[in-house]
Amino acid sequence: MLKFRVVFCMEERYLGKAKFYYKNNNAPKPNTPNHIGATILIFNKGKVLLESRTDSDRWAFIGGGLFLTETLMECVIRETKEETGLQLQEHAIVFKKLFDDPSIIIEYPDGNIIRSMMAVYQTELKEEPTLQCSEESKELRFFTPDELKTINIVETHKPILEEFFPEVFIKEQ
Repeated sequence: MLKFRVVFCMEERYLGKAKFYYKNNNAPKPNTPNHIGATILIFNKGKVLLESRTDSDRWAFIGGGLFLTETLMECVIRETKEETGLQLQEHAIVFKKLFDDPSIIIEYPDGNIIRSMMAVYQTELKEEPTLQCSEESKELRFFTPDELKTINIVETHKPILEEFFPEVFIKEQ
């Protein structure tokens, strides 16, 4: 039987909750420049790592925003280290797809509304990792594809489910 360590973090620093939109006609219009970020699918023994976000009480894949002075690869390595404590090596990371659908919108509690574009990467861990939660996460956990059906994932990551976990994503009628 496979055992995975579940990491819980208790620090709550957000006063409001972020809202995520995908293909939603009621999404607010962006009021800031486009946001570019990197997301990574971190696999270990058939399971994929997600974080429970403190800003929304929802699950999301690991990743975040690109700094002006870094590449997308540097961004995904930095975000992974910040959010999980894992130090990934560039040679072990594979670019999968750029998601640039204009309906991917994030509304933050501070009033910023962004259109988000995500470069998605993938890696496979060779051994069970020791994970460390950041202040952005309440919990880190590995999920099987079947378990992904049972969690509340941010809407902006639903295109990732559609693409890489089609058996999980249920299209709305």
